Amino acid sequence: MRARAFWLGVLTELSNRGVKDIFIACVDGLKGFTEAIESVFPQTITQLCIVHQIRNSLTYISYKDRKSVVSDLKPIYTAVTEDEALFALELFGEKWNSKYPLIAKSWQANWQRINPMFALPKEIRRAVYTTNVIESLNYSLRKITKTRAAFPNEEAALKLLYLGLQNAAKKWTMPIQNWSLAMNQMAILFEGRMLIPGLTENSFTQKI
Repeated sequence: MRARAFWLGVLTELSNRGVKDIFIACVDGLKGFTEAIESVFPQTITQLCIVHQIRNSLTYISYKDRKSVVSDLKPIYTAVTEDEALFALELFGEKWNSKYPLIAKSWQANWQRINPMFALPKEIRRAVYTTNVIESLNYSLRKITKTRAAFPNEEAALKLLYLGLQNAAKKWTMPIQNWSLAMNQMAILFEGRMLIPGLTENSFTQKI
């Protein structure tokens, strides 16, 4: 309850500061986070980060089996439909449950947070299946703040973070593959919610 209350506060603050809508939220399993998103932005599709799910699966196995397990997990999250994914999960269980029963159980327990992606076009899936990009950004910001014992005031901290963001942005040279196709698919999927420049009176930047 405490974690959910915290995230409710964060998301409510975002809403109060002008965030009107969130189409898709890729989450990494933080306690209470998904429930808070769905409470403040009820139309949001919440998708569990597949990379985190794979990493969690690898914590249960020996190093020598990692390559084989990762290879056998791939047909699950790359399946075209949910039925195909469930069949692949069943096959994975038949092969590995006797040795590593917790892996398939973990995927089954989290399935309601994994399966939203199977309703998304492949162009959108590529953009939302992992939270690694934002985690990399957070890591770069932590690096520049952890060496400071204290800040004289809030403004000083904000200035340092702003400079950190400016430096991080210089490395953003690789666009998401087929992003224009993903945007077109989102325009169809979120028709009536997605504001498009030239087609709507308001700026697209008012939506996330």
